[in-house]
Amino acid sequence: MSGYTGAVEAARSYYNSDDADNFYFHIWGGEDIHVGIYKSTDESIRDASRRTVTQMADLLGNLDKTTRVLDAGSGYGGSARYLAKRFGCQITALNVAETENTRNRQMTEEQGLSNLINVEDGSFEDIKAENESFDVIWSQDAVLHSGDREKVMAEFARVLKPGGQLIFTDPMQADDCPEGVLDKVLQRIHLDTLGSIAFYREHLKMHGLQEVGIEEMTQNLITHYGRVAQELKSHRAELKGKVSEDYIERMLTGLGHWVEAGEKGYLSWGILHFRKS
Repeated sequence: MSGYTGAVEAARSYYNSDDADNFYFHIWGGEDIHVGIYKSTDESIRDASRRTVTQMADLLGNLDKTTRVLDAGSGYGGSARYLAKRFGCQITALNVAETENTRNRQMTEEQGLSNLINVEDGSFEDIKAENESFDVIWSQDAVLHSGDREKVMAEFARVLKPGGQLIFTDPMQADDCPEGVLDKVLQRIHLDTLGSIAFYREHLKMHGLQEVGIEEMTQNLITHYGRVAQELKSHRAELKGKVSEDYIERMLTGLGHWVEAGEKGYLSWGILHFRKS
């Protein structure tokens, strides 16, 4: 047994699978696994995903080699490598999926960044770090996979230094989302709930974090999952032998549920930026 909670263990098992690993690595562009910010509906997923990283980093100000960053739910480590290259900061890349972490370590070494990035197997529900260890906590579309987001917010607050910044994105439900309308979305990703902007505001305030700014950009969530579905269909033949047909069919169905829920106004997505007092 891994010792992780049910929702985290479900995410770990999913992202460790060959189907998921090959899907995300080949369809998303190999560096990033998160929602992109799009200039057009036909833009490449890779470029839009990298724009999200750049836009988030721009909000942090000038970091330097003394800055300690926690990338919580780091996936393949593309964001960590971007931050390391741009600022020279020290980064802990924390992620539950060992398969992704193996790719992360390999790409980090190939790009000559192993001296700046330490990839750790683990969950952000139980961060193995001392209190007030990090200047920045960064997370992209990962917190939704926790079954105990209150605990995640408490852990972020615990390991963040006074004056430190938390910046993250997350697929969320709208603050006014009706009961039961997200059942198909939630069942597909083995969750009971999603967070919301109101939820994060409330719980982060409880832990002494003040809002710097929230940029709600839900249309990008809709565009992104639509683009992923398009790419999956167009590259289906190339994925033969790497990703099972059953996985592809389930993924296309799930992506359709996300797009539909977003178009109906039930979902929310954006960049949330807080500072610890």
